[in-house]
This record gives sequence, C-alpha cells and structure tokens, in this order.
Amino acid sequence: MIWMSCKIIDGKRTADKYLSETKKYIRENSIKPKLATILVGNDPASLTYVKIKKKTCESVGMQAEIHRADDGESLASLLKKLNNDMSVNGVLIQLPLPGLDTQKFIELLDPMKDVDGMHPFNLGRLAYGDESMPACTPYGIIKILEENTKISGANVAIIGRSAHVGKPLYSMLYNRDATVTMCHTKTKNIENITKNSDIVIVAVGKPNYLKGDMIKENAIIIDVGINRDGKKLVGDADASVKEKAAAITPVPGGVGPMTVAMLVQNTLNAYLVQNR
Repeated sequence: MIWMSCKIIDGKRTADKYLSETKKYIRENSIKPKLATILVGNDPASLTYVKIKKKTCESVGMQAEIHRADDGESLASLLKKLNNDMSVNGVLIQLPLPGLDTQKFIELLDPMKDVDGMHPFNLGRLAYGDESMPACTPYGIIKILEENTKISGANVAIIGRSAHVGKPLYSMLYNRDATVTMCHTKTKNIENITKNSDIVIVAVGKPNYLKGDMIKENAIIIDVGINRDGKKLVGDADASVKEKAAAITPVPGGVGPMTVAMLVQNTLNAYLVQNR
C-alpha cells in the first residue's frame, strides 16, 4: 500500500516560477537574449526536445533558433559561425550526437555561450564553487532540493556518474555542504549506501531500478531517468519507493521542466555577461 504522505514534487510548478521571474526581468529591461540550438540527425525525441526549448524561450520573450548539421564537418563549421555571431548569446548542442565524439564538439563551444554548462572550462569553475554557468539538469535538481529539504549536512547518494548529471551534481552538492557518495557500476552493495542517505538521486537509465527496500524511511528521491515503457515514460525509481519516501519527483513532470527552466536562465545570464 502506498502511503499518502509521500509528496509528489511538481517540477513544472517550480519551473514556471523561475520562468515567470525571467520573463519579468526581460520585459522590464527591454532585452532580447537569443539561444541557438543545434540538432544533428533525425532522432524524433531530440526534435521534440529542441522544439520544447524553443517554445519555452519564446514564451519568456527570448529569441530562439534551431539549426541543423548533417555531420561532424558541418557541425564544426556551424559552431564556429555561432561562436562569432555577436547576436547569439547561448549555443546548445542537442545530445546525443549520433556517431560523433560528443566531448570534441562540446570543447569547440565558446565557454561564455555554453548555456548547457558542459564545457570543461565551466565544469572546472563549478569544481571551485563558481556556478555562473551551471549544467542545467544538475542545477535544476539543486533548485528542487532547495525548495523541499535542507541540503547542508545531508547524506546524499548519487547513482550514476555521467558527465552531464552525476559529476557536476556532485560538485554542486559539495558546494552546499552535503556529504555526497557517488555510486556507479563498480560500487559494491549500493543499497547499503542508499539506505543511509537522506537524499537519493538516481540517474542510471534503467526503468524501476531503485526499489523501496533500497532506501530509508522519509528519504527524498530525485528521479532523473527517462525510459520508454511501451507508450509511456517511466523513471529509474520503482513505484515501491513511495511506500517509504517523504517526497519524490515524478517522471514526467519532475526534473525535466526544471532542466529547460535552467537553460532559459543560463541564456539570460550569458546575455548579461556578454553585455556588461
């Protein structure tokens, strides 16, 4: 039986709050930041995501463009062009990049336009506590946590050490005085770690991976997974975690909307830095 006390964290509500603040700032200051998103290939999910990002940017008064690249050569050329275009404040490479070296092309980005926060320059600044261009998904998770629990002093388990979520999130939590344990495929007895964690963040891309018997009572669960189960999307957390958790982010409607909201905020911040 699922306890009614498990709070379902509404990521869209939190995202709407940040988007509203951004829209107000843009309107009051009569500015027009611009985001350029690059799509490589014809992945339907990627196309859906870039359209959502474009629509969200436009909803707050920003300009947004979608550019297409067919291969590595055209992608490199497009990145050079957008880096040098003074009217473009943020550049986002929509991942995945089929058949291409992702890191190579991220490093071709101008770090000051890297609104996804994935350039080594920005990840390095993050490690030193500088969050002026933070990775969007981890930063969205931080904002969700700040609204729902106390991070300082908390024991946090991150399951998944990807460059896009786990690693930057580790730095952000560390910067806020959490005690963080990074779990991965070589970690032994993960459940011993998660059972002693106040917050568990799962980002492994495996449907229903995190079970209720792997967490302690009243833990906060952040589910970053997006997995397709037939016609519906499911996360990395099994429904059984709701029997013990104090709160959990749903899939969809949890972390996803916050990722887009932080992208919009980063684009605004990039504009402000470039126009100081």
